Amino acid sequence: MKKDFRVKGFLFSGISAGIKKNESEDLGLIYSEVPSQVAGVFTTNKVKAAPLELNMERIKRGVSQAVMINSGNANACTGKRGLRDARKISSFLAKNLRIDDNLVLLSSTGVIGVPLPVEKIERGIPELIERLSPDGWWNTVRAIMTTDTFPKSEVETCKIYGSEVKLCGMAKGAGMICPHMATMLSFLVTDINIRAPLLQLMLCRAVDQSFNRITVDGEMSTNDMVLILANGKAGNPPINQKDRGAELFYSMLLEVTKELAKSIVKDGEGATKLIEIVVRGCKNKKDAERAAYAIAHSPLVKTAFFGEDANWGRIISALGHADIRVNPDRIDLFFDKVPVVRNGVGLGGQFEKKAESVLKKKNFKVVVDLHQGKGEFSILTTDLSLDYVKINASYRS
Repeated sequence: MKKDFRVKGFLFSGISAGIKKNESEDLGLIYSEVPSQVAGVFTTNKVKAAPLELNMERIKRGVSQAVMINSGNANACTGKRGLRDARKISSFLAKNLRIDDNLVLLSSTGVIGVPLPVEKIERGIPELIERLSPDGWWNTVRAIMTTDTFPKSEVETCKIYGSEVKLCGMAKGAGMICPHMATMLSFLVTDINIRAPLLQLMLCRAVDQSFNRITVDGEMSTNDMVLILANGKAGNPPINQKDRGAELFYSMLLEVTKELAKSIVKDGEGATKLIEIVVRGCKNKKDAERAAYAIAHSPLVKTAFFGEDANWGRIISALGHADIRVNPDRIDLFFDKVPVVRNGVGLGGQFEKKAESVLKKKNFKVVVDLHQGKGEFSILTTDLSLDYVKINASYRS
């Protein structure tokens, strides 16, 4: 059944403004008919693109009405000019929408270090506004894509105090994916009646359990953000942190963000495998997290996954430099449910052959148990293929 991405009070559009060389959609707009409560999470990279600097200041007010996204140009590492350009475009959009400039948020994704083509974007804004429609969702989704091979969208609905509440989310991301946050953008819209502080709290929790649990190549971008707008059009009484309505909405939010995060990893540049790394039995959760990242970021481990080689020694080696306490004589390792290491010693060729059949699957799990405590952490990652090198070697050409 075809999913319905229409949300009460929200309009969407996407056009080609000539920013990308291939003339595909590269300018998208999300617009709420009324000012909405807003929350956001932004990259922890110390080098932040101009639109993030603008958004991080404006979002403190907790209210927004429009989000414009361009792809093909990141407006990052563009100095004072980049911020001036962002402010100029924001002002131009606000004037054409007839809303306050401070209600506009911006997002850019694409090549770093190139000035934003302001004139192209300003020429495209009247058409972008003219094409706003409740049915324009997929035009916006396509407009935010860069190296993505497929569009990423999710929708959930539920009843809260008798009112039907809808939550829709879109995302882009395929390469430069690393937790805190990954190289990605995500925009979520909902008609629930909720205040910005609670929305911010819920978004941070959901991001920690979804977008911050994925990695493709360990690289972190300058432009990553997740934004959520809530316009209250569902008509439910305002929810508060301790009631059942908050639990229901958070469940929806977590489901949507987790599925979007999974889609990003599935679309990892050149990826042929979706792999869950589970590390348990650590002294604490932080040690388990470090160990999982060490495995997931290892080029040797990832290339072994691509080659469908059950080379468990590479995983053990990655654990050994994870800056955690490890007793080599207590490590157990599994591919799905197939054991290949017990108490730090390989179980032999027969088990490795069974493990290699697991590695031929598109999706599988690697489980490492250190038997040193109750700390556990999981993360989604990919293999590292020849296509990854080709895609990133020619990204700017």
